[in-house]
Amino acid sequence: MQVRIARQTGQLDRVVAFYRDGIGLPEIDRFVDHDGYSGVMLGLPETGSHLEFTATRHLAPPAPHPESLLVLYLGSRQEVDRVVTRAGVTPVPSANPYWDRVGVTITDPDGFRIVLVAGSWPS
Repeated sequence: MQVRIARQTGQLDRVVAFYRDGIGLPEIDRFVDHDGYSGVMLGLPETGSHLEFTATRHLAPPAPHPESLLVLYLGSRQEVDRVVTRAGVTPVPSANPYWDRVGVTITDPDGFRIVLVAGSWPS
């Protein structure tokens, strides 16, 4: 099975730059104006899965929620610290205190939360 996680954004360039340049996910494809949608796919290394961010004028982007999380297992605290520094963000408290014990939570330009775990799955 392959998995694509897709989310619409109202600021495609900024969100893609955050995940590509800040988080460090490789850009694997992009498209422009396919039936009114433009988008970029970013790989999730070593998973066979990827994230897709799209932009369209047909629908408003979704609103973030504190429990809508993208959880990335980075393997070590040093890697978490490196990603936080590269992304230029300040961690925020997680709604679920478990995530604060095992990593840090940051927000993307749309306000969606990403948990950077200082370990591997399963932990």
